Formats: sequence, C-alpha cells, structure tokens
Amino acid sequence: MWCDNCLLLFPLRVGAMAWAVFIMLYSVAGGIFLLKWGQYLFFVYPEWSIYGGIGLAIGFAALVTLLALANRSYIWTRVCKFIWPFVLFISAVRAIIMIVELERGKDKIQWECDNGGQLWTASAEAGYGGSTTFPSGFCTTGFSNLNAAFIVSLLIDLGFQIYMFFMVWRYQKRLEHYQNMKGPFGGGYYA
Repeated sequence: MWCDNCLLLFPLRVGAMAWAVFIMLYSVAGGIFLLKWGQYLFFVYPEWSIYGGIGLAIGFAALVTLLALANRSYIWTRVCKFIWPFVLFISAVRAIIMIVELERGKDKIQWECDNGGQLWTASAEAGYGGSTTFPSGFCTTGFSNLNAAFIVSLLIDLGFQIYMFFMVWRYQKRLEHYQNMKGPFGGGYYA
C-alpha cells in the first residue's frame, strides 16, 4: 500500500516550498544576528562567526531545496535529499555546542547586561567588538528566559529541518513512484 499524504501538514510540493521559504528566512535572519551580535553571547573568537555561517548555510540549503521543488527536478531533489542529513547533523552539533557555551558564558552575559550592553572586558580587549552595543531588549528579559527561549528555538529549528528532509524524501519518492505517468493531469496543477 502506498500512502501519498502520510504525515503531511501541507500539500506536498507547494507545502515543502513554503516550508523551505520559512526555514530559509529564519535561518538567514539568525545567521545575520549571530554575525552581528554573536560576540555578546559567545566569547571565543571564531565561535559566533561559525554559528552564523552555519545558519546561512542552512538558509542556502533551503534555497536549493526551494529551487529543486519549483523546477520539479528529480536530480536536484536527489541532491537535496543527499544534503539534508549532513545539514541536520551539523545543525544538531551546533545546537548542542551553542547550548553548552551559553550556559558556560551566562555570568559574562549577565555582566554585559548589568554594564549597559557593553562587551565583556576580555572580548573588548581582544578587539572582538565593534561600535554596537548589546540590544537592551535581551537584557530586560533576563538570562534564564533568554536561555530557555534559545534552547527551545534551537530544538524547534531541528524539528523543522527534520520535517523538511522528510518532505524532500517524500517528494523524491513520489517522483520515482509516478515516473511512468505522463501529464499534465488536472489541467497541469500539482499541489
């Protein structure tokens, strides 16, 4: 028995495209945030750049997935199916390390908030900071709330990426299953 709609929240191709746009937007926004203000949360030099770069790479993988689904390309869909497990693994490792490093740096983050959003002294002496200060909105919520929101958002991000991989896999299987059918069917509209 073949189930075409098992575990789908949206129509397969268009829903996967919308999901890819969503992942792309928040991953790029998170990557830019980490590249701009990451030195206020992570205190070893290339750390925030690596995390921000991974966020941008996830956004790029979502963009490639979006283009593969938009073209109904079997080859590019297979490429995306190959890429997403690596993206998931790297993203999971990144999430674990980010959670651990946030917990290790909580006293430094609290110091930054208590001192008007200025950069931690050792980081400022090393030349990590620029002319910006830490956004005051993060300090008013308190570190425990910020840390909990960060952990939850990283876990939700992993869940969204797993679902994206599932939809790419499912679409690729649909292309294989119906490869002998010639269309367009239903006036050329495929959801």
